[in-house]
Amino acid sequence: MSVTISQRGRFITLEGGEGAGKSTLLRGLETHLRGQGVDLLVTREPGGTDVGEAVRTVVLDAANNELCAESELLLMFASRAQLVRQVIQPALAAGRWVLCDRFTDASYAYQGGGRGQPLERIAQLERWAAEGLKPDLTLLLDLPVSDGRARAAGRGEADRIEVEGDAFFERVRDAYRARAAAEPARFRLLDATASQDGVLAQAIAGLAGLFPETAS
Repeated sequence: MSVTISQRGRFITLEGGEGAGKSTLLRGLETHLRGQGVDLLVTREPGGTDVGEAVRTVVLDAANNELCAESELLLMFASRAQLVRQVIQPALAAGRWVLCDRFTDASYAYQGGGRGQPLERIAQLERWAAEGLKPDLTLLLDLPVSDGRARAAGRGEADRIEVEGDAFFERVRDAYRARAAAEPARFRLLDATASQDGVLAQAIAGLAGLFPETAS
């Protein structure tokens, strides 16, 4: 499915480590964008479809502690392939905007940086399973790992990813920051140590370029 940028909607993704505040920011952005009259679809990874939600259960279940890194990577892209074809591409082609909690950058960070999977392997899967789809804007919530872990500790029982140690999440953060540095036109690095209102204000400022019709 191929559409021109003038025909398609806008694709925005939220990324960040554990406890970074993505869920809170997503709710704030959803309210803001709908208030701007945007026809918005909100989804998440892994998940967003029946297939994807089933994959999410497998990947995050702490009982599946024998799941190898290769299987985890393939499962993430299986969920992503379904989401791209069933949800994201049709919405963009119809002129709708899509706001997604995580996308392929998460695989570069978690399965690449965290698990050590080769980046070229992830890139190959991105081109094939995700049809090479890239967001128009990626908002990366960045904060020290210790701060994020402290926040996440209050959310209840840890899932299969959250039980990893600090070294894993330091690699995840480093991978995210490296991607943001490599693609500054797409990424907006948000200081997630700020207040909820402060983070939302940073994110809204980052949206400005997606509204060319309002530019002076």
